[in-house]
Amino acid sequence: MNFRNFQAEEKLFARRAAIAFALVCLCFTILGVNLFRLQVRDHGYYQTRSNQNDIKMIPIAPTRGLIYDRNGIPLVRNVSWYAITLTPYKISDMDATLRALTPIVNLTPDEIDTFRHALKQTSRYKPVVLKEELTEEQVARFAVNQFHFTGASIETYQDREYPYGADLAHVIGYVSKINDNDYKRLNAEGIAENYAADHNIGKQGIEGYYEALLHGKPGYQEVEVDNHGRIVRVLKEVPPVAGKNLTLTLDLHLQQYVESLLAGQRAALLIEDPHDGSVLAMVSSPSYDPNPFVKGISYQAYKKLLQDKDLPLINRVTQGLYPPASTVKPYMAMSALLTHVITPQSQFFGAPTWTLPGTDRRYRDWKKTGHGMLDVTRAIEESADTFFYQVAFMMGIDRIHTMLSQFGYGKSTGIDLNEEYSGLLPSREWKQKVHKKAWYQGDTVSVGIGQGYWIATPIQMVKAMVALINNGRVIAPHLLEKTQRGTLVENYHPQQHEAQIGDPHS
Repeated sequence: MNFRNFQAEEKLFARRAAIAFALVCLCFTILGVNLFRLQVRDHGYYQTRSNQNDIKMIPIAPTRGLIYDRNGIPLVRNVSWYAITLTPYKISDMDATLRALTPIVNLTPDEIDTFRHALKQTSRYKPVVLKEELTEEQVARFAVNQFHFTGASIETYQDREYPYGADLAHVIGYVSKINDNDYKRLNAEGIAENYAADHNIGKQGIEGYYEALLHGKPGYQEVEVDNHGRIVRVLKEVPPVAGKNLTLTLDLHLQQYVESLLAGQRAALLIEDPHDGSVLAMVSSPSYDPNPFVKGISYQAYKKLLQDKDLPLINRVTQGLYPPASTVKPYMAMSALLTHVITPQSQFFGAPTWTLPGTDRRYRDWKKTGHGMLDVTRAIEESADTFFYQVAFMMGIDRIHTMLSQFGYGKSTGIDLNEEYSGLLPSREWKQKVHKKAWYQGDTVSVGIGQGYWIATPIQMVKAMVALINNGRVIAPHLLEKTQRGTLVENYHPQQHEAQIGDPHS
């Protein structure tokens, strides 16, 4: 028979139950002690740890340099305003965020559409402006609710304002939003980090050409932020370096006077000091208001400008292409004299027409009765076409091209603007390459009076005239007079070296 010792089993069970109970009590005691430590004794420590979860670098945009006329009159202004921006990668539900922000900052459907369009063209890691020019009330409402919106922040922006509008548009140009092409170029040049705090960049005119001088150098703040993205304290700050102020050779009052004379006309006018090439006035009519471009001109408004038959966006002084016509006759005469094709005593009979040797092809003079016997001085005075037909024929296109290119035709003048066309000074090589045809003597004859294939800009014509005034000394036109940052003033010295055509004493 199997006799069980129930009394011994009861004692064993009791011991095991006591041990288990003790272990459970011990576990609860340990848990309780830890809860007390976390929630009571060390509560402040862990709360601080949860709030101190990030160190952030905030770039600070530099103040853009100002632009003045030669008399110290400011031609541009810097204005500041608040904007709300969203950084896409930090936002899980963009639609919900936009809906929630609408009543807080009074978003309009157009602003949301513009934002969505910008969103497609910008990296998701870069902040995108949602609404510009916030009121103080809107800024305050957002500040109260900011902890609800991860990835949203209020930024202070600086914009350009052009108080003289269309009067200076083709000279000053404008700044506008940095686009993808700009970022690609900035990255290629290794200076993209200089624009981390900027949303605008110089696009046209002086603003574009001297962007590197006007922009300045950004600073930054190293800040401690809590888990809601709020700044707890500033750890370090490096202030930005403002851009340089530019003083132009331009005279604002003269510029405005010329503008008033050309109002309502399609015209170009350049006033330049022949002694040093400084531009006193540069007017292209009609013009346009550059201010809408700063924050982004609407598609319809830009389309209207593009389709305007008067081409207001074109700077006719540097981009208008026209046959130079009789303006080239003094340079043709000087070139013929320098190459000894003619002498000051050479004379030709200025008939009503001139016949190309070896052909029956006739070229008319503007004067139906002709000019009679002409030397080079009288030929220039009377602008005698037939005299210069003969001179061109005797020189040939190769010598004409060599000499007239020295006067600046067919290439950039060196003006400190990016918006310039080089025109066309034709040559036999050009015609063969473009038209797949040989050069004919008849082509040369037309070039002799600034016609045929020859096209030039008004500023090229002025540069050639300045060279003639200075006895063959070629001077590049320029708009910049000096730069200034603080007390440091640097006078402008043209980069393009002056050239000399012929002997100035001959």
